[in-house]
Amino acid sequence: MPAQHVTVSRAVSTFAYVGRPLAAAILVCLLGACGQDGTAPGQTGLNQAVAPGGAARVEGTSAAAATPCVEATTACERWITYGKGPARSMVYSTYALDTPNPKVTRALIMVHGALRNADHYFRTATTAAFLGRALDDTVVIAPHLIDRSDPRQENEVVWPEYKDNPVNWRDGGVSVTDPGLTSFDFVDEIVRKLADRKNFPNLTHIVVAGHSAGGQFTNRYEMANKLDGTLDGITMSYAVANPSSYAWPSSDRPLPVGDADPKDAYKEAMKGEEVSTDFKYGPFDAAKVPTYNKWPKGMEDLGGYVKDMGADQLRKQLAERKTTYLLGQVDVLPLGGFDSSPGAMAQGPTRRARGEAYAKYIEDKLGAKPQVIIVSECGHNDRCIYTTGNVLPVIFPK
Repeated sequence: MPAQHVTVSRAVSTFAYVGRPLAAAILVCLLGACGQDGTAPGQTGLNQAVAPGGAARVEGTSAAAATPCVEATTACERWITYGKGPARSMVYSTYALDTPNPKVTRALIMVHGALRNADHYFRTATTAAFLGRALDDTVVIAPHLIDRSDPRQENEVVWPEYKDNPVNWRDGGVSVTDPGLTSFDFVDEIVRKLADRKNFPNLTHIVVAGHSAGGQFTNRYEMANKLDGTLDGITMSYAVANPSSYAWPSSDRPLPVGDADPKDAYKEAMKGEEVSTDFKYGPFDAAKVPTYNKWPKGMEDLGGYVKDMGADQLRKQLAERKTTYLLGQVDVLPLGGFDSSPGAMAQGPTRRARGEAYAKYIEDKLGAKPQVIIVSECGHNDRCIYTTGNVLPVIFPK
């Protein structure tokens, strides 16, 4: 079979899940509309003859380093061991994490949502990498944070859910099987592996991203982690998409007026990609929700990973670190696990309004410089968000 036919067949089978319109666009690109072979100079993407069970081979390099693994199967599973072990956690990764790979210049760590479906998010992330022509020089990683209800491999760390602890895996919560570990330690270990110059000598940037519950994780990890700014020659950034709640840096909350007015809040979708800024802030009546400002929704009673950190340190890091907030234009309905608890409703009537209000507050009060992108026509859908054209440069920066 001609190489191009193999390529098209492989692309269809690998990316069929993104839907017919996107699959059609990918085929158009492969058949010549994006260039002779659909790739940028020096890239292989998926636009070459494909070796059995994987992607393109590059002559003169080892298979482990040269071939991006793009399917959420055991072939793409890697294990992160904590310290000397035996505790460990699983990730999907396009490349081995313990093999020298000089062509990798950046990394994307994509955190799953409430369903803990790392396989789905790995597919989303690899699809985005394909569309962004980033498969060759980016290691794409999707960590799997399991809870008590998930199948467990030997020595695999189990993370807390709401029923275990209000500070759960989304928030840097303490493991239920290994109490010396928190969920943020998991991503810290991934980052440390990526910073190992023996294996990734040319890596210069790491993006941590997540959608929905993964967006909550990313928002809190961004302000809390102790690695950003300490890695020699490596910078970090964050892409927070459509979380139901944020860790607010003060006891203030959006007042229910202007763009935070709950009446007809869904109509904000009609504004298109315009970022709403009509927010006023003030004290929240704690008598209604005494726990509204406790971590992870606020800065009181810090627990888990941030237990020994101060609110001032978290605010400082929140202001300093490079973060983009990705909000679906039509993510204005209480769908997809929407948090309608009183503590979350104190942050705004919809996910979109909560993100806009939060970004404006940290810019006005903390001097942060957040980027906000209203992603056109997307609702509460990770695949729509992360495969949209103006989002690709955020998760695959040059």
